[in-house]
Amino acid sequence: MDFESKCLISGLELWQWYCQTKDDALRGGISVAEVDLLLQEFAGLDRLTLRLESFKDWPNVSMGLSLIELNNLWRRRLEDRVPLQYLTGVTYWRNFSLEVGSGVLIPRPETECLIDLVVAATNFVPELGQGHWVDLGTGSGAIACGLADVLTNASIHAVDCSSVALAIARQNAISLGLADRINFYDGSWWQPLESLRGQVSGMVANPPYIPSGMISSLQVEVRNYEPRLALDGGVDGLDCIRFLIETAPLYLVSGGVWLVEMMSGQGDIVVEMLQDHGSYCGVEVFPDLEGVERFAVGYLR
Repeated sequence: MDFESKCLISGLELWQWYCQTKDDALRGGISVAEVDLLLQEFAGLDRLTLRLESFKDWPNVSMGLSLIELNNLWRRRLEDRVPLQYLTGVTYWRNFSLEVGSGVLIPRPETECLIDLVVAATNFVPELGQGHWVDLGTGSGAIACGLADVLTNASIHAVDCSSVALAIARQNAISLGLADRINFYDGSWWQPLESLRGQVSGMVANPPYIPSGMISSLQVEVRNYEPRLALDGGVDGLDCIRFLIETAPLYLVSGGVWLVEMMSGQGDIVVEMLQDHGSYCGVEVFPDLEGVERFAVGYLR
C-alpha cells in the first residue's frame, strides 16, 4: 500500500500493540491472522517478520497511519464487527489485489474456482476461449478480471445494477491493467447485452443464492455490512439462478458454457432445473476448496 505520508512508530510499541491485539482477537472469536493482515497492509511487514516478531527490536517502523488510527480501525473490527476488507479497502483474490468497499460483496477464496473451471472448459473445447464471455452481477469485478486474465483471446463483458459496484469494478480493471479487455454495463443481468444474443461463448455468475429467511442468521459481518442485494436469492435462494437458467439459452452459442456459484445443498435442485429445461447438456456439479458442492456447469445443446 502506498502512502503520501508516513508515521514512525517504535518497533517495541508496535509489538506491544500487536501482542495485545492478538489476545483481543482470540477472546473476540476473530482469527489472529487478521491482525497480521492489518500490519501487512498498513506497516508493510511481511509474514516472516510477523512470525519472528523481529520488528520489536527495530528503532522505528514506518506506518501509513498512526498507532491511534490503527487501533481505532481494530476497535471497529472487534466491537462493531466491520469486515477487515472494508477497513483496509482491499482484498486478495487469485493473484489480484482488489479494491473493495461497503457497496460490493467481498470476493471469497472459493469463488476463485470459477476461473479454474473456465480454464478447464476452454482446454476441453479450445474454441470456447474466444468470442464473448459475460460476468453477470460483477460486483468488485473479480470474476471479470479473472476471465480477462485467462481468456486472452476473448471479449469480456461485466454487468451490474449497482453504480457503486461498477465504479469499484472499473477501478480494479484499471489497476490490474485489464481495462481495455473488459466492457462494463450498468443494468440487470442480460438487459444491457441484447446485441450479444446468440453470440456468448460463456456466462459466469456468482448470483445471490441465500434464502431470504436465512439472512438474519448469517455472521454479523455479512448480514450487517455486505449488500443484501448481493446475498438475498429469494424464498428458496434460487430466484436468480432460476432466471439465469431460463434466459441464458437466448444468448449462448451452441456448446456455450453456463457456470454459476451456488450454496451448499442446492446442487441437486440446480442440476434438476438445468436438465428439466431441456436446453442444456453435460451438466455437472463441482466442489469448492473445502470440498463443498459449490458450482454448477452446463453447456447449451
